[in-house]
Amino acid sequence: MEKEKTIAQNRKARYDYFILSTHEAGIVLKGTEVKSIRAGRLNLKDSYAKVKDGELWLIGMHISPYEQGNINNHNPERIRKLLLHEREIERLRRSIEEKGLTVVPLSLYFKNGRVKVELGLAKGKHMYDKREDRAEREVRREMDRARKKMNDI
Repeated sequence: MEKEKTIAQNRKARYDYFILSTHEAGIVLKGTEVKSIRAGRLNLKDSYAKVKDGELWLIGMHISPYEQGNINNHNPERIRKLLLHEREIERLRRSIEEKGLTVVPLSLYFKNGRVKVELGLAKGKHMYDKREDRAEREVRREMDRARKKMNDI
């Protein structure tokens, strides 16, 4: 019985990258960070994961300091360790090095009271890919509008 509550999503990642596969990872946080996350005071934009010394680290995620925190408050831009099995980390490392892919956080959510990160193994999009996606979205919107208009008649 798993309850999931989405905290934040990185919509920019799906716009800038082709997501090839997704992975769920735990994240090592401090107490005041969890309280700030519960308040929704975080930003996943421009963050990515990097393998260093056989461990996966999340870089660039901003968690605002907890307002009721004291001297024990955290650094908002600190590098945070991600928790994955060793063979999953090795698989990601190989993909990053050999294929030139990147690992980006797609969303942050609570699962059974613990904060989890959905990571995406991603390949960067070119400008023409982004234009193509935008045009496709626009066509879908137009079709939905026309369908709705036909149903209203």
